[in-house]
Amino acid sequence: MSYTLLKTIHMSCAAISYALFLLRGIWRFGGSPLAAQRWTRVVPHVNDTVLLLAALAMAVQAARYPGFHAFLTAKSVGLVIYILLGMAAFRWAATRRSRLAAWMAAQAVFFYIVAVALTKSPGLGLV
Repeated sequence: MSYTLLKTIHMSCAAISYALFLLRGIWRFGGSPLAAQRWTRVVPHVNDTVLLLAALAMAVQAARYPGFHAFLTAKSVGLVIYILLGMAAFRWAATRRSRLAAWMAAQAVFFYIVAVALTKSPGLGLV
């Protein structure tokens, strides 16, 4: 599969991932019954699996790996933080306020990951 196609798949899945995360949060915090439907838990995981597989395939094709390329390390660490914040927002946090804070923080981390991907710079000029 060509690098360009993998990148298109990866970017599309990233946009879908964010849209689903945003929508799921809106539904959950708004008390919508849609938040409890099975597909709202399954579809994001399927999409995120495709997203991760495309990322791994691109890394292999371009011979770029976390640990050797700072921006990929930053994206990888950001991804772990994003996942943990998402789990806090939808599972672990005890209060509505803490769930909402985790949900909003996860979105900030998502946009950091996107910014790192676009600039290929983990510091984004902040350092």
